Amino acid sequence: MQLGLKASTDEDQIADRLQYHPDVFEFHLTADDFTDTGWVHLTQVVAHVQATVPRVVLHHPMKWHGWRCELCVNADVHPDLYQFVMDSSRRLVDFARATGTIALIHGGYNQKPGEPDLVGDWPNLRTAQAVVLGRLSELRSRAQGHVVFENSMLPTFQYGVPAFEDQLLALGLPLAYDVSHAFIVLHGDNDALIASLHHLAPLVRHYHLVDSMGQTHDSLTLGTGKIDWVRVLSELNPTASRIYEINLADQWRCQEMLASHQYLEGVARKIQQ
Repeated sequence: MQLGLKASTDEDQIADRLQYHPDVFEFHLTADDFTDTGWVHLTQVVAHVQATVPRVVLHHPMKWHGWRCELCVNADVHPDLYQFVMDSSRRLVDFARATGTIALIHGGYNQKPGEPDLVGDWPNLRTAQAVVLGRLSELRSRAQGHVVFENSMLPTFQYGVPAFEDQLLALGLPLAYDVSHAFIVLHGDNDALIASLHHLAPLVRHYHLVDSMGQTHDSLTLGTGKIDWVRVLSELNPTASRIYEINLADQWRCQEMLASHQYLEGVARKIQQ
């Protein structure tokens, strides 16, 4: 059972995670990590983690100056945001390729009340989706096997929609699968979640394991939500990496991630009985 943990580039957070000897380590990056000083620090901590962890994933920043880093951003409407999203994504995949790590790029996030409607800057959803898929295809070619693309709750890149999943399969994009995001998109329907996991498993290279009640982005410890982990565990691509992406009471102590791992180990034992 892989132990996958997540942290920022903060050295104390990293030290907390490394004491548990994870098999997978995911860095949650911010826009500050792409400044000159931040980038030097990033290269140092990635090398430090790679010394003991076999698989390292680099999660692209979620926000830039308060704006969501949506891959669908319209360059004509928000040129500065577009410039950061694309330049930082290209820089990250180049770095991942050079270091033997994996860049994780979100196909979308989720619009919250009061936030700008970046999908609405396009004539329709289909156009916005085509833009996202085109940009992902460019990054895939550039990364040469060192990138994965994560699902969102924004309609531009949702798993759980069979027709859209067929497009992903046709393109052969390397995917990251956040189980809770799909569960929320599917309004807490475990049968539909299992169907989606099974459908996309051949393309999935990395999982975010996190529980949810299926209504909002609650990021719960495994076993405290409504996801059927007995069924989910049986559908995961065994060659893919995985981490626990859980809300922490204390960012410098990953106890909820460890509790999730213990829970999943119990699920695995139950399946084997």
